[in-house]
Formats: sequence, structure tokens, C-alpha cells
Amino acid sequence: MDITGNYHDFIYKDWILIETQFNPDQLHARETIFTIGNGYLGTRGSFEEGYMRALPATFIHGVYDEVPVVYTELVNCPDWLPLAITINGDRFRMDQGEILQYERQLDVRRGLISRSVRWRSPTGSTVDLQFERFASMADEHILGQRCQITPLDFDGLIEIQASINGYPENPGFNHWEWLDQGKTDQGVWLHRRTRNSCIDIGMATRLQIFGAETTLQVNSAPGYPTLSASFSATANQTVTAEKIVTVFTSRDIEAPYKAAREKLAVLPNYVTLLQAQEQAWNELWEKSDIAIEGDITAAFAVRYNLFQLLIAARRNDDQVSIPAKTLSGFGYHGHVFWDTEIFILPFFIYTQPELARNLLSYRYHTLKGARRKAAHDGYKGAMFAWESADTGDEVTPRWALPNDPYGEDVRIWCRDREIHISADIVYAVWYYWQATGDDEWMRDCGAEIVLDTAIFWGSRVEFNPKYERYEIRGVIGADEYHEFVHNNTFTNRMVQWHLEKAIIIDDWLRANFPEQAKELEEKLHLGSKQRSRWQDIIANIWILCYPDTGLIEQYEGFFQLEDIDLSKYEPRTRSMQAILGIDGANKRQVLKQPDVLMLLYLMRQSAESPYNQKTLQINWDYYAPRTDITYGSSLGPAIHGILASDLGKSALAYERFMQAAMVDLQDVRGNTNDGIHGASAGGVWQAVIFGFGGIQMRENGPVAQPHLPPGWTRLKFKLHWRGKWHDFDLQPGLGTMEKSNSPDIRGVIFDLDGVLTDTAEYHYRAWQRLADEEGIPFNRQANEALRGVSRRESLMLIIGDRPYSEEQIQEMMARKNRYYVESIENISPADLLPGAIALLDELRQAGIKIAIGSASKNAQTVVDKLGIADKVDAIADGYSVEKPKPAPDLFLFAAKLLGLPPAQCVVVEDAAAGVEAALAGGMWAVGLGPVERVGAANVVLPDLKCIKWADIKGKLIIRN
Repeated sequence: MDITGNYHDFIYKDWILIETQFNPDQLHARETIFTIGNGYLGTRGSFEEGYMRALPATFIHGVYDEVPVVYTELVNCPDWLPLAITINGDRFRMDQGEILQYERQLDVRRGLISRSVRWRSPTGSTVDLQFERFASMADEHILGQRCQITPLDFDGLIEIQASINGYPENPGFNHWEWLDQGKTDQGVWLHRRTRNSCIDIGMATRLQIFGAETTLQVNSAPGYPTLSASFSATANQTVTAEKIVTVFTSRDIEAPYKAAREKLAVLPNYVTLLQAQEQAWNELWEKSDIAIEGDITAAFAVRYNLFQLLIAARRNDDQVSIPAKTLSGFGYHGHVFWDTEIFILPFFIYTQPELARNLLSYRYHTLKGARRKAAHDGYKGAMFAWESADTGDEVTPRWALPNDPYGEDVRIWCRDREIHISADIVYAVWYYWQATGDDEWMRDCGAEIVLDTAIFWGSRVEFNPKYERYEIRGVIGADEYHEFVHNNTFTNRMVQWHLEKAIIIDDWLRANFPEQAKELEEKLHLGSKQRSRWQDIIANIWILCYPDTGLIEQYEGFFQLEDIDLSKYEPRTRSMQAILGIDGANKRQVLKQPDVLMLLYLMRQSAESPYNQKTLQINWDYYAPRTDITYGSSLGPAIHGILASDLGKSALAYERFMQAAMVDLQDVRGNTNDGIHGASAGGVWQAVIFGFGGIQMRENGPVAQPHLPPGWTRLKFKLHWRGKWHDFDLQPGLGTMEKSNSPDIRGVIFDLDGVLTDTAEYHYRAWQRLADEEGIPFNRQANEALRGVSRRESLMLIIGDRPYSEEQIQEMMARKNRYYVESIENISPADLLPGAIALLDELRQAGIKIAIGSASKNAQTVVDKLGIADKVDAIADGYSVEKPKPAPDLFLFAAKLLGLPPAQCVVVEDAAAGVEAALAGGMWAVGLGPVERVGAANVVLPDLKCIKWADIKGKLIIRN
């Protein structure tokens, strides 16, 4: 998929994402990124006032309805956000009038979105608007909004309309029928029903105005109940509107519209509800938080991904699971994949096991659907659907419809062939049981899942009498670029592993709960013949591993496919399947995502065959270069990151981890508009805990063997293991910390001109004036040679062989400086170059010391006028040393001021002389500008726009 947009307008803090400007081209992706929820529902980050082409959506767990082609989908529920504001007859809209100031924040610690806008209406009225919203984690049926309105330069009429929009749509389909609506003493309410599944929804809302005298009016347009208030406002008077919404469905209660009205009638005010919300989130983060010090971008990105998982898990319902796109977008229609069990579930198993139990219970409750699928395909037992919804029946679309009206429909084979999901679910069941010791759930639910799916495998494998072995033919493995293969090693080994655990669980059930074992045996028709067949399959299933080398073949015949060198296709912005076509990828050794490596990762936890360090290394060397890790599947980078960490590839591990962590925040794959990448979010947690934290589960609990990325000074988290909490506080140099050859950067030294601000033009004009007065030819091309050079050296280059006395030279230097000082008199923070202030703030938050290293003797003046003096720890300028660049003295002096050795400093320069000086001083160099000028630097960047500290650090690691 093509990648679009840039994200330099994001600022990351420990807990807060800040969007500094509104970009209509990123509308849909930002709606996904600013999703909030509470485990019961999720609401995309659309604007309260609406916007042309917006995709507002609220999804409620379990509210599915039938739809053509894709069978069933999660329904877009009535929209609770509409809050329209009219200023002296002008409707506030982001696409009308003029936006003078804008900022939007997502506070993941409190589950709160806020937005501040200074807006000038088309008729010239200026107003400040402050919006807030939350979905209560304290009570899942409560939603809150607040808007504060402050006229700045006018007295006039303001109208507020608070509505429920009962006409939401999924793309191309409206699932709702209107039943009833009305008003109460508290507000208005709406009652609707899905067309086919007949799920009722009831919503009620109230509006309260503070700071102005007004009365509420009710507009009962069918399907769009609205409360409105009009009032006269005066300049600098703040008026607050608070909107509270309640929501229930018939999945929760028999008469949801009555429940919504009754709850609304007894709710306290907005502030009290928000306080309860904050307390609930505090309790959640107490269990779930991961604290990273030394890397502000990673620190926030991890918390953001965990936030998206926390708002997607239902707390009081074991009949639902987490869809692949969570509750944040229309992608995959709200269907549930293996993403939940393999990628997402570990986070809940080890932090909130009660939620993990709910998610696994969903699979228990959908066993009937799995049995129907097995029977339909001619097999016994239970065969879980590749995509499932409310019943567990297969809902993977049979065909993908083309965008081109003359294009061919594309057959989706996953529904028929990607059968490993049954073993994946059992994998999650097993490790939940190991981590929790929840014998009751295993007895009542888990054992039936494990044994009935084992029965399916017993009927699905084929015996090959020629080779006296069991095979599984006609499947798709984890790698979906190859759609019809035989004896996929991932699938075969997972089936073998599944049957091994089925025998263990069957023996355990018989020994500890004989009555339940007998009941289950009769229900599943499970006898000694079944167990005997399982044991035979375990002993004789074909695993394509070559013992002499340790290399594992992905499937039968994979090594005979045409090989591929992915580097020859770079640079690219599309997947290899998009480039090669479906058939082209099928015929080559190119992978969408880890397959053999995914198997090794899953076996890694208990060090079961075929996992060992030697096998991992050999197969990594073969398969990692052939995996489309950038544009294949979002499920891959986190897993590659963990395995790279195991192999001591710290730079690559960090790169893959950040690729996963930023997949939505930076819309890495260009499809964030479809919804959050839930599996990647779960993979991020695993990458931190199992990868960088090096956590291994032992009988007595988790043990850490950490290898933190360079720059991380601390990693804190807690894990729950068999009823006890285990706290981890990992720091470099403590425990079994891995040594790293990567640079340990503690300070950054910035040149001033051309790096943080562009005073080069002022210097040029001053030199040009001097040259003109002296009758010396001088132009912009000649000025380029002066970059990074001291004032005296610059003058000597300008005058060349012309005879001037030392007294004349001193006078000319003073004259040029006078001209320069006069010209910079009006310099201000507006003259900072794009990206400069954001990088300075990020470095400050990361604990990195900052110095200015400038040959200019006016550096202090410029720093003061730029307003960055409080962000800088030291200034080394033209007065500090005698020898100018390219001598290293200036930067060595700056490092001394910071109290750091040169090896712990990186210099950011835009001139060849400065780069040479940094390298001569034993420092790292980042060059800004064309390669021909700064190519000797360790890292070359065009400028600081969009650059994060993690970007620079990662590139330094790679160069190292």
C-alpha cells in the first residue's frame, strides 16, 4: 500500500499525544489514532461539529448484523458526538472561517481527548473553543463531553445543539431501523434496532449550560433527537456546555432505552464522572503500565499501544473477543482472527488474567460454530473459523471485490486453507493455564476446546503409506503470500504440539476430575482409539527440518521456488505481492510475514523443538532477508524484533520494535484509516517484555535476562504469575545486562546557523555590504564556502590576496559584525527552523544534555532572541577557543561544559568544517544538508523537520 502524509505535527510526552495542526489529508487516519473507548465500546476521533468526508463511528462489542458478501459485520452504532456551535449565525466548522490556533491531545493516562481551537468566523467573530470527551472506564454505559466557549472580540448570540445521530452507516450499508424516541425531564432519548440480528440500542443524553442564562429546547426530528440552547455572550465570558450520554443494548438488558433514561436521571455532574474515570484508569495502569526512561518516543508509543488494547477488552462479557482492528475502524468488519490469541492475549494473561479468561471463553462459547465448520468441510470435531464474529461460524469473505469495475474478483482462500488457527487458540489456552493455574476454567471450558480441536486434527491429517508418515496438505501457513502448500512446517509442528498438550490435559482431567472427564468423553465421542491416533500422529508427522544444518524448510518444495533479493526492489512503498502480483509472489521465496521464524518464536517460550539458539540463527539468516517486513504484514516486525534481540542484533531489534510501535501513530503502512493494528499493539508489549526485558517463565515465576536498547536508562513493569505480582526495575549495568557496541549518547551539541535557525542570510548580507564597500567581488556562491567558518577565516577567504594590514582586518571584522548585529535585532522564536523546538523538547524530556557549539561570537544573543535559552545547558561560541573549525576545540569545549566525554556526544552540523571538527574530536556527527557537503558525517539528514531523537539514535546505531 502506498504511504502518504507526514507526522511532524505530533509531539509525544510520557502520557500525552499532542497534534499541533489540523491536516484534512490525514482526516481518517487521525480519526483512528484519536480513538477512545472503555472495553464496552470504542469511538473514533471524529470532530464533534462534523467534517466533510469524515468517518465517525462508535462500535459496541457483540453488536453484529448481516451484510452481503462479508456475511456479518460489527455495526456502526448511533453517533453520540454531535455538538454543533453557532456564533452569530455562523456554524463552527474546521473547513470554514479561519483556524488561528489549534491543538488536540490524547491523554492515555486518563482516557481523555481534548481539543483547543481559536476560530475566526466567516463574518469576523473570534472565539476560543475547548472540547473534551471520554468514555467512562468506571461505568461502561456512560459517555461525557464538555465544551467551553469564550468570545474574544465580540458580544453576540451563541447557540449550542447537542444531538444523537441515529443514522450512522457502515460503508455502503445502514443497519438500523427507527423504533422510538422522546424527551424526559433530563433530556432526550433514542431507541433503534438492527435490521437482521434484531439487537436493540437505547441512548439518552442531557445538556447543561453554565455561565449564561438560557433555556433548553427540544427538536425531535426522527432519528436525530436534539437539545439546543441559545444565549447572549459577552467578550471574554466563558460559557461551559456539558453533555452526558448513556447507552445500553439488548445484549445487556431487556429494555435498553429505559435503562439509558433511568441511568441518565441519577448521574452526577461531568466533573464527578471525570474523576471516577481518572480513578478507574489509575487502577488499570497500576497493573498494566510499562515505564521507559531515556526514550520519550518509545515511552509514549508503548503506552499508546497498551491504551488501545485496554479500551478494546470487554470486562463483563465473555461472549465477545477483540477484533483485528479493535473497536476503532471498519477494517475486517469487526471480525476476530488469530491476532487475539497469539499477539494480544499475552498482555492480558500476565497483567489482567480475568480479561484473558473472558477472551478465551469467547472461543468456548463459539465451539458450536467451529463444529459446524468442521462438519461442513467433512471433518470431525471443532475447526475454528479463520474469521469469526458472534456465533463462531466462518465469516471470511469468499471473494474480494475489485475497485476496478472491469477487474476480476479475487478468491480469498484463507477461509478454506488457513487452518492453523485451531492450534493457535489451544496455544493460548495452554499458556493461560500455565500462568494462572486456573484449573476451574480448564476443567469447565479449556479442556473441551483442546480436545475437540484435537479430534478435528485427527480427521484432517493424511497418512502417506509410501513414506509412512502423516502429512497435512492444501493449507496456508502463517505466510499468506503462498496460498496452497503442502506440509507447512509451522502448521505441522503446531498440530503436533497441540496433540501433545491434548494428551497431557486429558490425563490431567481424568486424574483430577473423573466425572467431568467421563462427561466430556461421552459428549465428544472420545475414546482410546482417538488417543492412540494422536500418539501416532505425534510420532510420525512430517516436520521438514534438516538435522545436518538445522535449516527448516517452510513447506514442501519451498527451496525449489525462485529465490529473491528484496534489496533490488528498494526503495518501494508497496508490498511485494502488490509489486509481483499474487502469482508472482506465490512462485518466489518471498514471505509476507514470519512463518518458520514465527514457529521458532512460539516454541521459544518453553524451549521446545525445534527451538534452540543455533537453529534460530541459521533460520534467521535464511528467512529474515526474504521477509517483506516493511509492507507485508504488520504482525511481523515485533516478532522479528524479539528474535533479533535474542541474537544480539540490538540495532535491528530496536528498529523493528519501533516499526511496530509507530505503525499507527505514523501511519507506517498507509492504512491506519481502517483501524488500529491490534495484533501489532500486542506484539509491542511482547517485544518490550520478552525481547528487551528478556522475560522467561520459570516454575517459580518470571525471570529477566534483559538487554535494553541503547539509550534506555530504565525499564519498569510488573507481571502476574499464579496469583502473585512480580515487579521488575531493569537498568543498564544491573543484573544480566547485555553489553552493547552502540554509542551511549548523553549529550547533543548543535551548531546554530543553518541547524536551529537560519541566520546565514543575515551573515551573507553583512558580508555582501562589507565587500561592496571594499569593492571586492562577492556573491551567494562564494558565501557557501563560509559555512561553519570563523569570522576571521571568512574574511580572509573574501579578501584573498589583497593586501590589508592587521588593523584594517580587525576593523573590517568589527564592521561586518556591526552590520550583522543590526540585522538580527528583530530575530525571534519564529525564526527557529522546522523541527528544532520539538527536538530540543524531546531531548530535554529524555534527559539528554544540550549545548550550542557555534563559531559566532553572537551566539548568546541569538539564543536569547530565539527564546531557547532555558532549553540549553551550555554555549560554546567564538569567544570560547582560539582555533576555529575544522579544529575540534569548540566542540571539545562544549562537551567539557556539559561534563561529558566526547564519545558520549553527537554534533549536529550543516557545514563540512563542522562535521570534520566533530569527527576529529572523537564525537558522532549528524550532517544536515546535501551529501556532497556533509557526507563525512555518521548520519546525513536533509533537515530537522519530522526528525525524532529515536530516528537519530537508531541511525547512529546502524552506522556503528
